[in-house]
Order: sequence, then C-alpha cells, then structure tokens
Amino acid sequence: MYAIVDIAGQQLKVAKDQYIYAPKMEGEAGKAVSFDKVLLFDSGAGVQVGEPTLSGVKVSGKIVEHVKGDKLIVFKKKRRKGYAKKNGHRQQFTKVQIESIG
Repeated sequence: MYAIVDIAGQQLKVAKDQYIYAPKMEGEAGKAVSFDKVLLFDSGAGVQVGEPTLSGVKVSGKIVEHVKGDKLIVFKKKRRKGYAKKNGHRQQFTKVQIESIG
C-alpha cells in the first residue's frame, strides 16, 4: 500500500512506517501532521487516481525532527576576469514518519 502525496509543491511516494524528508514545516517534534493532497492511492486491490486529488483519502504522520541537508557548494567564475565566488548552502528539512494511509 502506497500513496503519492503533494507536500509543499513536491510529489513524494509514501508508505506506512516510512521516514520522509519534506521541506521544513511548522511544528515541533512529536506533533501530528496530515496531508490531504493525495494524487494517487494504491491499496493492493486497485489503483485510484485523482483528478487532480482524491477526496476522502488522507495521509497522516508524525514529525520526528527538524534537520539540515547536505552542504551544497555554489561556485561562480568568469574566466580571464579575476572573478571567483564560492558560497555554501544547507537546505532545512523536516523528518516525518508516515503512520497511516487511507
């Protein structure tokens, strides 16, 4: 059983008892969250596809923690001009455990 959910503009495939890294959300660790923009739901017996979303199907989970992603290096350079700029960036994510789909 799995579902494809729209979370903050990103489409993620989720299953029960799975950990996902979603874009940073409001709320502290231990708080329950629910996602109602379900685009596709597979229960094993058949696949339901939304147009664009399914009504009556909801994915619920629990916030585990807020984390930072890996560091990305942003390097800009213009040849023969003496211009070089190095910058770093770490995206913030929320780790969510999926508790139920349905």
